[in-house]
Amino acid sequence: MNPAETYDLCCKYHGKRVRISDSNGRVHVGEITRVDRRQVWILPDRRYSGYGLGFWGFGGGGFGGGGFGYGIALGTILGIALAPIIFF
Repeated sequence: MNPAETYDLCCKYHGKRVRISDSNGRVHVGEITRVDRRQVWILPDRRYSGYGLGFWGFGGGGFGGGGFGYGIALGTILGIALAPIIFF
């Protein structure tokens, strides 16, 4: 996906639960909390502790106090889709 298409799709899905695949082979599942022209912030779904899903072991804490989650560069996103309520 090109970054402009990715940005538009992330804006469309803002506040929704999504599944994002990146160019490093990681899969991120969570809610989009913020989007800008360089990256998208995702708040991980706590049901998936993150091991093996690209959350780098961020267990249950606060994610930096701002509540945005963590950022993913738009240029690294290969695919994005709405995630169903029951996933896997």
